[in-house]
Amino acid sequence: MDHDLDQVLEAVGPRLRALRKQREITLTDLSAATGISVSTLSRLESGDRRPNLELLLPLAKAHGVTLDELVDAPPTGDPRIHLRPVTAHGMTMLPLTRRAGGIQAYKLIIPADGTRREPTPQTHEGYEWLYVLNGRLRLVLGEHDLVLAPGEAAEFDTRVPHWFGAADAEPVEFLSLFGKQGERAHLRARPKPKESAERAG
Repeated sequence: MDHDLDQVLEAVGPRLRALRKQREITLTDLSAATGISVSTLSRLESGDRRPNLELLLPLAKAHGVTLDELVDAPPTGDPRIHLRPVTAHGMTMLPLTRRAGGIQAYKLIIPADGTRREPTPQTHEGYEWLYVLNGRLRLVLGEHDLVLAPGEAAEFDTRVPHWFGAADAEPVEFLSLFGKQGERAHLRARPKPKESAERAG
């Protein structure tokens, strides 16, 4: 059993490096996000430092993955997905995808406490698609200041300065699809040909 544990821990270093490369962030960026020194992060990735829970918890949070994913824990036979919410930047994010690469899906909840009411637009690489579930979402995108109601969606290049928050005194819930390499979310709706077929008949 000790041998199995050693194998799992030895695989953590390469997995940490792969996650960081996929997210296209530097050791310095990761250090700022986790509070772990650059030298410790480097030793973890190279396998010179044995990972422990104190180090793995902030790394899992920073990478948006579970501890099970981080250490590639063996399956337990339980088919349920245990995704834990992360609270950051005045909102709660619940990851809905379990892989590090490709399009990431999140459910986001912004409380109506006013902490994000003052827009602070930011830019980064990628493409984002938003769909409002409940409440009203204020989206500041470049020169536009929009309010999205439930059932409305928006998609945009995240290199354009953007910010979102609750539009009023009510919390807002929305879904977000985000691709770091600029993947676009395409939705196509076509009317059923039933009506025209009935007329032809």
